[in-house]
Amino acid sequence: MLILKKRILILFVFILLMASVLFGNPITHGMTALAQENEPHVVVLTAAGPVTPGMAEYLSRGIRIAERSNSQVLIFELNTPGGNVMIMQKMVSMIRGSRVPVVVYVAPRGAFAASAGTVITLAGHLAAMAPETAIGAASPVGPQGEDIGKTEETKVKEILKAQVRSLTTRRGAEALALAEATIEKAKAVSADEALEIGLIDVIANDLDDLLLKIDGMNVETINGEQSIETAGATVDFVDISLIEQLLQMLTDPNIVFILLAIGVQAILIELSHPGGWVPGFTGVIMLALATYGLGVLPVNWFGMVFIAAAFVLFVLDIKAPTHGALTAAGIGSLIAGGLVLFNSPATPQFQHVSVPLVVGSSLFIGGMFAIVLTFAIRAQRTPIKTGQEAMIGRVGIVRKTIPSHGTGQAQVGGEMWTAELADGDEPLPVGTRVKVIAVSGIHIKVSKVS
Repeated sequence: MLILKKRILILFVFILLMASVLFGNPITHGMTALAQENEPHVVVLTAAGPVTPGMAEYLSRGIRIAERSNSQVLIFELNTPGGNVMIMQKMVSMIRGSRVPVVVYVAPRGAFAASAGTVITLAGHLAAMAPETAIGAASPVGPQGEDIGKTEETKVKEILKAQVRSLTTRRGAEALALAEATIEKAKAVSADEALEIGLIDVIANDLDDLLLKIDGMNVETINGEQSIETAGATVDFVDISLIEQLLQMLTDPNIVFILLAIGVQAILIELSHPGGWVPGFTGVIMLALATYGLGVLPVNWFGMVFIAAAFVLFVLDIKAPTHGALTAAGIGSLIAGGLVLFNSPATPQFQHVSVPLVVGSSLFIGGMFAIVLTFAIRAQRTPIKTGQEAMIGRVGIVRKTIPSHGTGQAQVGGEMWTAELADGDEPLPVGTRVKVIAVSGIHIKVSKVS
């Protein structure tokens, strides 16, 4: 009972420490400048990668900071291949509901705002792009990354087109038509093409150039029309927090696969050796984190069947040894499961898991089970020795001289035994190392260890 209480206390302290680290006030650099109220302030966020809950939380926090500091503008630097439509709509609502003007800036050079990133860019009070960037290809796909049915596709496209129409009405007929084409025909355009048609407001080489070009522009927010003043503004870069980084990591298919594999293995260790709570606790945490990622990523759940089958095969090979045949089959099943789970043909390329990672992890896990299997077989084949049989072959020390004919004493395994020579050799003095040859009642026969 005392041990259980200690474990609960350790777990409680661990949870408190993690909560304080993950949910505490995030640290940003440059925020000391916010105290200087006489200077205009600009808050800058830098988001790269798929549209995930971590990115949405980052944007939400940045907007709160900008509003609290009465910033002139929030610049959301974006480089994304797209992501979850529901998260995209949440981010659009954040931007449109901000009291501080939000400039979505597709940067740096070579970046793109694809798929969901297109709509997020258009949601900005101002839309900007760096040279050599692209925007578009916003056609919807299913939750597994696959093409959706004709009826469902029509519904989703119509909803998204209605949304981009509301976001681009002020930009003119050409821009509106292009915005709809990015959804209807997956059309994509360069920064120059987007600016020429009026889909975006400005092309800027870098952040300084952007601040120069948007200075004096008027935008419409929920507080009414505002004039942006960025000349001589203090720029505050808000870093992504630990919890936001964690949320980003948990939507990386490579991380999710590793968590899944380690979690299941830890649970199996706990089940095979009950009482050691560390593997079980670790396994539960790993699986919980992996489940979160699986709920966000576009995955093919049929792959889970292969992964579950792999660990069943590993366990069966331990319980009913087949000289590694089931372990080999389990490795193959684990590799197939990892690839089917994340790397289905219709899944977006940026959400694929690394093939070398899947193969390497599967071989490592299979190798560990093979080692366990080897020890299990060896244990099953080792003759069971108990009582006097267990004494044969053990080594001890002479504690009382053993004469050629007669008995002395020898200590073996912490016990004192009456000992006599097995072969009638010369007497063995105290301190001589001897090996047990035979056991008869409370007597043992020994020979000198050469």
